[in-house]
Amino acid sequence: MTKINIEEIDLYAVLDLQITATESEIKKAYRKKALQCHPDKNPDDPKAAETFHELSQALEILTDTSARAAYDKVLRAKASAKLRHQELDSKRQKLKEDLEKREREAASGTHTNLTDSQRLAKEIERLQREGSRLLLEEQQRMKNEIQKSVERMKEPVWDPSLNRIKIKWKVDKTDQNNSTYDEATLRKFLKKYGDIVALVISSKSRGSALIEFATKEAAEMAVQLEKGLPDNPLTLKWVNDRPVLTTNKTVNGEPSLVSDRDYESLVFRKMRQAAERQKLIEEMMKNEK
Repeated sequence: MTKINIEEIDLYAVLDLQITATESEIKKAYRKKALQCHPDKNPDDPKAAETFHELSQALEILTDTSARAAYDKVLRAKASAKLRHQELDSKRQKLKEDLEKREREAASGTHTNLTDSQRLAKEIERLQREGSRLLLEEQQRMKNEIQKSVERMKEPVWDPSLNRIKIKWKVDKTDQNNSTYDEATLRKFLKKYGDIVALVISSKSRGSALIEFATKEAAEMAVQLEKGLPDNPLTLKWVNDRPVLTTNKTVNGEPSLVSDRDYESLVFRKMRQAAERQKLIEEMMKNEK
């Protein structure tokens, strides 16, 4: 990996922060950025490792009091120098740079006579020798979060669309209104087991309906326990013969981790999916022979 020249990088810009940021703000910004660009989550990005290393350097230096003070001094000096450079013509600028170079070359090697750049270099060397406990803790924390995310994607979950239940009851041939049961009556009997995602009575096959429950527990209890009215009992059976489980990675194509920013759009997307599913079931029931 190419060695990073800290003096050439604005570490605050790397974290999208100002120079006045607190240590808490620095840690928070690091966690957010690191989770986004970690090499394990970006296997196809050849620059992911370099970007992540740059973030780690930013956290390491800006959360160490001495290193940050030295870095801030260099950063402010560069900002002041840039402003002065803009005010000097090319000749004066050349004279100034020559003078500063001679001053640096004449500077003593003792700590009290170090230039700002030399102080920063020494602080970085110290951090490299001592290691950064905070950096290691943050990296381990991030690895744990990524591992938990992967594990959640493998956990079995309930998808109502894969676990529809067919409801049957007797209907008199002369009765054109599906006899005893309409949608409101069926919902009254079945909602006690849990939330209903969709319920559609067949317009082709009389005495028949399809239902989806939001949870596996609700669906299983309904199949096992619900009998309906004594004089015209209900029969509930799985369309797929038995319950089916999938994984977080495959349910409706949704990712296993959802940020607060995405929560509102996800809620509306779920509402649209429920409405579309209701229409799909209705079409299926209409085409049923």
